[in-house]
Amino acid sequence: MAEVLLSGVRKAYGDVTILKGVDLHIRDGEFMVFVGPSGCGKSTLLRTIAGLEDITSGDLSIGGRRVNDVPPAERGIAMVFQSYALYPHMNLFDNMAFGLKLAGMSHQEIHDAVHRAAKVLHIDHLLDRKPKDLSGGQRQRVAIGRAIVRKPQVFLFDEPLSNLDAALRVRMRYEFAKLHEELKTTMIYVTHDQVEAMTLADRIVVLSAGKVEQVGAPIELYEHPCNLFVAGFIGSPKMNFLAGEIVAADAAGAQVRLGNGVVLQATVNASGAKPGDKVTLGIRPEHLALAGANAHGAQTLTAPVTFVEALGSSTQAYVDVPTCAVGTETPEPFSVLLDGRTPLAAGQALAFEVPPEWCYVFNAEGQAYPRLAPSAGAMRQARAA
Repeated sequence: MAEVLLSGVRKAYGDVTILKGVDLHIRDGEFMVFVGPSGCGKSTLLRTIAGLEDITSGDLSIGGRRVNDVPPAERGIAMVFQSYALYPHMNLFDNMAFGLKLAGMSHQEIHDAVHRAAKVLHIDHLLDRKPKDLSGGQRQRVAIGRAIVRKPQVFLFDEPLSNLDAALRVRMRYEFAKLHEELKTTMIYVTHDQVEAMTLADRIVVLSAGKVEQVGAPIELYEHPCNLFVAGFIGSPKMNFLAGEIVAADAAGAQVRLGNGVVLQATVNASGAKPGDKVTLGIRPEHLALAGANAHGAQTLTAPVTFVEALGSSTQAYVDVPTCAVGTETPEPFSVLLDGRTPLAAGQALAFEVPPEWCYVFNAEGQAYPRLAPSAGAMRQARAA
């Protein structure tokens, strides 16, 4: 096992800079996930750690050893790609043993290593089959097994579940979590799927345009995003954004007037804001509560329903509330996540409460004012007491 340290890592292709000075410390034995939209640089960052891309500037060390100029085969890493890249003419045993044979290991050592890895991955009964006889999930396990037998210091995964169907992705997320718990090896995992990131990671690195936006535990990024980008990217369904301006603000909270004249309270430290400042108010769909058809409280909005998604355990209602973050002109649907048994229909007026403790406020540059409300866990404990 080994820690991975990146200091000012840049990657450029001519005049185009892909990574813009990445500083990152990945702890020994940690499951770290790189997440972000397509083109943000997450796969390039992974490939620089693997040695498949040269670093333009900066330093990279694995296990305390600077590896900028060390070939990939000598870095103590193993990489699993999006494509399985299995040899179709070989059975599973030979696919997993191929690298060990090239390394000159003895027959007994190879036999033991392959069977040990296959048992961990629950494919030990399939070793005589060829890839064409396997499901997508089984093929992916073989690719992982090929990496495990090398006993690397660091595992690198580049969107390994992208080719699987939705149900199998859920199952394989569980398998990855179990694998990390058993091996206790440093793992770096790239995905564009924030649900994968939230469910797998010890910590998440959110990337945008070649820069690290925020690093933290999944619940930290969910409850305390540092800016608009992280707030909009982490969470499913995504956070609602409403353009507004500050009416009053201090270290204990902020009052924000929306475009329709409604003033909402947010429990944030807005000591740096002043009346008239343009801001964005954010609220997650799952934190909105049904208020009743005739509610007119200070923290209540009422709007007609435009579309309903009945999901069984929950109902996602889209309502006609003008949404737009400050500095943007593209409105997005405003959604409310309710209990699955909530009777709703398009055209119906929906009144919902906006809890001040779950409101976020972002300044004109998109930076978040610190949220003061307790975490979801603390609130549950308080209610139970």
